[in-house]
Amino acid sequence: MAEFDFKDFFGSIDQSFLFAQLKENGYSVSDFEESIIRGFVQQNSRGISLGTSISLFLANAVCWDLDRRFEDEGLRFARYADDTVVWSNEYHKTCKAFEIISAFSDRSGIDINMVKSEGISLLQASDMPSEFSRTKEHIEFLGYRLSGKSVSIKRASVKKIKKQASYLLYRNLIQPINSETLRAVTVPNNDKDRDFVTAVVQVRRYLYGNLNDEVIRRYLDGTYKRLKFKGVMSFYPLIDDEDQLRQLDGWLLSSIYLALKKRQKLFKRFRYDVGGQFPFNLSRQELLNECKRKEYGGQQGLMAIPSFLRIYKAIKKGLQDEGIEETMNPTSNIYNYI
Repeated sequence: MAEFDFKDFFGSIDQSFLFAQLKENGYSVSDFEESIIRGFVQQNSRGISLGTSISLFLANAVCWDLDRRFEDEGLRFARYADDTVVWSNEYHKTCKAFEIISAFSDRSGIDINMVKSEGISLLQASDMPSEFSRTKEHIEFLGYRLSGKSVSIKRASVKKIKKQASYLLYRNLIQPINSETLRAVTVPNNDKDRDFVTAVVQVRRYLYGNLNDEVIRRYLDGTYKRLKFKGVMSFYPLIDDEDQLRQLDGWLLSSIYLALKKRQKLFKRFRYDVGGQFPFNLSRQELLNECKRKEYGGQQGLMAIPSFLRIYKAIKKGLQDEGIEETMNPTSNIYNYI
């Protein structure tokens, strides 16, 4: 694997190199289009601005020659703007990748970030012997963690997902009663906790989009032929690490359970003992089973604890049946410049 990072990619592009690429590589650019591009680019003395639809196009134009040289050497690579990873089964070819990137850096005026760049390493399983001093069990590219065994959600992205789910639980179950007085709070009674239902529904919407567990079940058994996926999990249609998803399911169940225990203690401070009623009187496993079975407002399954593994299986089926373009989140191709 060859992994290299550039210093301030967008801000360092040599503008004369950019326009040379537009002329040399077969782009059909009219005088009017070139004048618009020049007007956009010349707002800066160097580089190009971020955050517009034309920014990513110009970044790809700058990298056109880089991509072509990788292809000419028979190297495999993936690139999204300046995020690039190159791989090969042959070490000398991977070394050639560094020569190509170094030459591109000189021509374009974009420095390689030698501090952040991972350089060349061997991707292999941890139990395999190696003559290389630098080996890796996985690499991270965009939102994915890639190894020889599985495709997972990368750790930083998992952390963000956990943070958002935790916030939804906190905002609905803890924050309204974590104060000196209760204001505009509905105290749970008769085995009903409106705020608990809201928390579960919001976490489900975050993971599933506008789907629910019953719709997913019917899709998996073939009753529904097509679904649109818009939740956070639809940004990761290529994952296949079911162990990671089971761990996330366990984490979510535990987080909900612990949030309920905290909520119970906070209510007790105000002399409301809710511990004997649903959902506070359940163990973790009972909570999982009862929330699936119990009705609220005449609806069964409204409180069902969402599952990373369940939505993954639905997305996987969509991927197999419809292809990635019809399955992934429709905003997945919008570049995040931050």
